[in-house]
Amino acid sequence: MKKTLTFDQRCHALLAQIPKGRVSTYRELAHALGSKAYRAVGQAMNRNPNLMKVPCHRVIKSNGEIGGYALGADKKRELLLEEGIQVETNGRIRLSKYLHPYST
Repeated sequence: MKKTLTFDQRCHALLAQIPKGRVSTYRELAHALGSKAYRAVGQAMNRNPNLMKVPCHRVIKSNGEIGGYALGADKKRELLLEEGIQVETNGRIRLSKYLHPYST
């Protein structure tokens, strides 16, 4: 019998596909899941059991703002900078350069 994955598990599996140096958005993740439930994606990240294995720091707002993170926005920014992602002076990340494409 095939095991059905929960929304959180499906979301976390997609998060794990985002490589270092790339980001996704709550909206892009929801679309890749076949949903418009952007907030549900954020809630799934809040329930992330393993921040190192499931890199939710790589998910940002669709306007390029960094957004929240379990360990704080400053830590999220630090992790993104360590991965080579530049944060513009307006506090946003250029999606045209760093957005991870999902094939749907």
